[in-house]
Amino acid sequence: MTTNYAGTTWVITGASTGIGFGLSKKLLELGATVWMSSLTPANIAAAGEKLAAYGDRIHTEVLDVRDAAAVTAYIERVAAQRRIDYLVNNAGVALKEPFGTITEADWKYVMNTNLGGVINGTTAVYPVMVQQGGGTIINVGSVAGIAPLPYYQVYCASKYAIVGFSESLRYELAAQNIRVAVVCPGAVDTQIFKRGPDYIVDEHMPAPPEAISPERAAEEILDGLDKYPGIIPITDFARDIYQWNRSNPAKVDEMMRFMTLQAERAERDKAK
Repeated sequence: MTTNYAGTTWVITGASTGIGFGLSKKLLELGATVWMSSLTPANIAAAGEKLAAYGDRIHTEVLDVRDAAAVTAYIERVAAQRRIDYLVNNAGVALKEPFGTITEADWKYVMNTNLGGVINGTTAVYPVMVQQGGGTIINVGSVAGIAPLPYYQVYCASKYAIVGFSESLRYELAAQNIRVAVVCPGAVDTQIFKRGPDYIVDEHMPAPPEAISPERAAEEILDGLDKYPGIIPITDFARDIYQWNRSNPAKVDEMMRFMTLQAERAERDKAK
């Protein structure tokens, strides 16, 4: 990490737990001012309490990223007080289920939160960054946006869309001095692995054994942002997939077939 983030202003959605919280904490340590938001009042209040020592450099707010008008009002309120150097569209949900069990409500919830939240945040901050002469938009995708993970078909649809949206904007907005990056994490130890089919958090559900901590994810994000390749894969698995996609697609196919067999076996065991 070579960039000096002291004095910069960040707006981060989905910031009460996981990657959003880890990134907020790291940036505060580096001297940035962070506006943190989350859908859940109790979670964002708890996050604010944990970081209260940073005083007036931390701001917390309840925000539903699916609500375009609310997101626009929030961004405009921040911009009226400070230059927005970075927007991180991080809020998201996951769903792992056999395709035959997926409902219309599942599709709407995942797509409106993941893709809709990114679109709403980007749409709101775009005129602000044009007026101020530039800025950086960081959209949080997933390894599921560069690899067709079996049983994650709805989640993959949302994350592939985020990657495509971000990469298209990266070229389009460069002339306006607006950088656009998309972070594609593999397994990170967050609540996303602890939500059941009804999106209820169960803290007893374990994250994958290879999952890295949110703090480590934050460091990798900032390190990747320094290099600014556009797509920033996080975790060794995500970096492997990203490289294999370009140099050895057969390896990705082999990995996905293996993961499909594992998932099918887990579904059979669950049905017993």
